Amino acid sequence: HLNFDVSDFYMQPAYYNLGVVYSEMMQYETALNCYEKAAVERPMYAEAYCNMGVIYKNRGDLESAIACYERCLTVSPNFEIAKNNMAIALTDLGTKVKLEGDINQGVVYYKKALFYNWHYADAMYNLGVAYGEMLKFDMVIEKACNNLGVIYKDRDNLDKAVECYQASLMALSIKPNFSQSLNNLGVVYTVQGKMDAAASMIEKAIVANPTYAEAYNNLGPFLSFLHSFCAKQNPPRVLYRDAGNISLAIEAYEQCLKIDPDSRNAGQNRLLAMNYINEGTDDKLYEAHRDWGRRFMRLFSQYKSWDNIKDPERPLVIGYVSPDYFTHSVSYFIEAPLIYHDYAKYKVVVYSAVVKEDAKTNRFRDRVLKHGGTWRDVYGIEEKKVSSMVREDKIDILVELTGHTANNKLGMMACRPAPIQVTWIGYPNTTGLPTIDYRISDSLADPPDTKQKHVEEIVRLPESFLCYSPSPEAGLVSPTPALSNGFVTFGSFNNLAKITPKVLQVWAKILCAVPNSRLIVKCKPFCCDSVRQQFLATLEKLGLESLRVDLLPLILLNHDHMQAYSLMDISLDTFPYAGTTTTCESLYMGVPCVTMGGSVHAYNVGVSLLKTVGLSNLVAKNEDEYVQLALQLASDIPALANLRMKLRDLMLKSPLCDGSKFIQGLESTYRDMWRRYCKGDVPSLKRMEMEQQDLPSQQTVPEDTTKVNGLGDVPISPIKTNGFNFNPGPGTSSPSNTSDGEEKRAAFKAE
Repeated sequence: HLNFDVSDFYMQPAYYNLGVVYSEMMQYETALNCYEKAAVERPMYAEAYCNMGVIYKNRGDLESAIACYERCLTVSPNFEIAKNNMAIALTDLGTKVKLEGDINQGVVYYKKALFYNWHYADAMYNLGVAYGEMLKFDMVIEKACNNLGVIYKDRDNLDKAVECYQASLMALSIKPNFSQSLNNLGVVYTVQGKMDAAASMIEKAIVANPTYAEAYNNLGPFLSFLHSFCAKQNPPRVLYRDAGNISLAIEAYEQCLKIDPDSRNAGQNRLLAMNYINEGTDDKLYEAHRDWGRRFMRLFSQYKSWDNIKDPERPLVIGYVSPDYFTHSVSYFIEAPLIYHDYAKYKVVVYSAVVKEDAKTNRFRDRVLKHGGTWRDVYGIEEKKVSSMVREDKIDILVELTGHTANNKLGMMACRPAPIQVTWIGYPNTTGLPTIDYRISDSLADPPDTKQKHVEEIVRLPESFLCYSPSPEAGLVSPTPALSNGFVTFGSFNNLAKITPKVLQVWAKILCAVPNSRLIVKCKPFCCDSVRQQFLATLEKLGLESLRVDLLPLILLNHDHMQAYSLMDISLDTFPYAGTTTTCESLYMGVPCVTMGGSVHAYNVGVSLLKTVGLSNLVAKNEDEYVQLALQLASDIPALANLRMKLRDLMLKSPLCDGSKFIQGLESTYRDMWRRYCKGDVPSLKRMEMEQQDLPSQQTVPEDTTKVNGLGDVPISPIKTNGFNFNPGPGTSSPSNTSDGEEKRAAFKAE
């Protein structure tokens, strides 16, 4: 399978050609080194990755071979030789794990092999044998179609996924209501923005199987997306009851938990949803996180000692774990540490759980490797194994960047593989895990006198806890549209789940007070007519005519999404869950944003961003002041136009975009953590000791990690593909992942 033509020898880079020669001489280790050097010189070198895969395959290292083929197909998706080689390696791996006793995982690999080569006879034959050994003859056809549908969904071929799920439903007349396929159709329709069809499919899945826990889990994100904005002539009992809002979403998650108390998806999605309506008036949200963390931690064994040398001033190894190293909203805040760290003193090891890599993933990887760091792809690897990798890498400080959002690795954090563990960026609240020492924030998002409780100890960076790296595809700032329109346009590109009824009330008050003003709101669900109509009807009831409102659906290309800010004069932030990426994008495109502070971190992110940029005058203390600030901006068009043309430069010169200065504060914070550890001051160990003392009085949880198959346990398996979200990420390379303010992603599960 070596892809090399001798006639092209002198046209190919030297290292690649040397690799081919050494391969033919059977000096495979030297050949691998040559291919690796070729790939470093030319990161898009698909042939080099392919030939590396061949060597690993022939040596019996199937996992490494598959990893090489994946790299190859990332840069050259239609490389037929690599696709065929991938199918062979996956089939061999399926047979290997089946012989080791894991027939279900064997079926998974056979199915994935058929994705790469539909006609590969060995994969088909072995799949049939496996089903025969499982004595599941009546499920062969429908399961095959359903599982292939999951594979296509993961590969972003949503139309093909729909065909497979529909074929699964039609395959056997004895089971026309196969609940898994109904559920999975609902998942795909939701990703496509077809909310009515999604609602219908998930409802049918529940009717077909009333104890189908994950279907209830999938209702939750759907409802939190829609709030009370969807209506039908005959509303389904579960989806569209009168109280159809975040509270109903939480109810759906709790229904799932009643059926399956160990559902990790539902447990974490419930916590995420509660942030949308939490104003910090009580400790209920903290207690929910704390209780989840206690229960979850007991599903894993914790490391209690580490070999890391306790020298307070030695170079440190920092591990960063995230599924969002691709074109995704979180990636704009991950970039600075990867680029600006002093690798001689703070070596970076990246644990990437990206479902599908894109050009940004490759750029991140290349920069980390170029600086002398380490990049490990851990998608599909069980969390306990990842924790072992962390131990082997001798990570001093392990930083998770996801929290309770999709594809997280909190199970790995529960094992406590590193001496110091930190949570940062990806989640606006405590994780609840006693094994995490610190939560990184700042004095504006989490003031020293905050009443909000956290399981972790809060450490505050000198300035903002975020460092924004703007998209190079953004384009130029355009003049404020009010100059040519003759009226002011307010807008928001935030996640629809953040636009609560109270937010709409305040927005309507602003619009009604500014004659002829307009409102533009953009997010994916607006491609669904029923969502649009109900959203407009809600505003009509608040006194704002629908003719003054423009609703935009998903915009695929990142450049076009950023240029859509040219349609608005003033950006309106959401509350109590403020925008993050959307606020930064708005400011970068010259659009001032009005925000409001509150008593919890999620409320105050906008406060931190705006004050860091120097726009304290746009931060309100309450709803009345929020309205007045918006009205003041709208009353002076020349001043608004002048601010617009200065805002990008103001932002770029602020600490929010100063990567080198930001990293100094971050590294100093890491050093302080390490010095404390060297003195025996470890917050999580103290906390875990307290948990152990309380353990006898609490309900025990069996040590059965096989039930923990939710957000963080993301097997390669197409049968159970977890962490599937509303926004196209993280299973897609489309820049549209950032184009609707989808900053927090619930786990939407296809089975």
